[in-house]
Amino acid sequence: MGDLLWVPSPYAPWSFLLVTVSLGGAAAFSAGRALAQTWRPMWQAFAYSAALAAAVGFLHFVLFAESVIPGARIVALLARLPANPAASLAALSWEARLFGLIFVTLCLFAAFGYRLTRVRAMKRQYGFEI
Repeated sequence: MGDLLWVPSPYAPWSFLLVTVSLGGAAAFSAGRALAQTWRPMWQAFAYSAALAAAVGFLHFVLFAESVIPGARIVALLARLPANPAASLAALSWEARLFGLIFVTLCLFAAFGYRLTRVRAMKRQYGFEI
């Protein structure tokens, strides 16, 4: 079950909770709040979450030697694609799944921060809740 939620490593569940949920979640929540305070659209929170997911992947690599976004491996898999498409696509989907998990987690934090801030602003300005 753990291999589905994080990279298999000696630090597995704790590194995910520390880096992705704590650090990345706080940054995504703050980004969502900042977007809501400046009355920007919600879709921008997902763009910021993609950039934050890349930064969180880099932190996983630097702090715990977990290759969440192994760029060289993805390039090698794309180079082998014409020779063995089935194996290359299966390995590529594994690498993309790890990044996707981080991205979805950060999107949830950003959406929560955005929604919470927007509701408070609407209640303060107009006297009702959404």
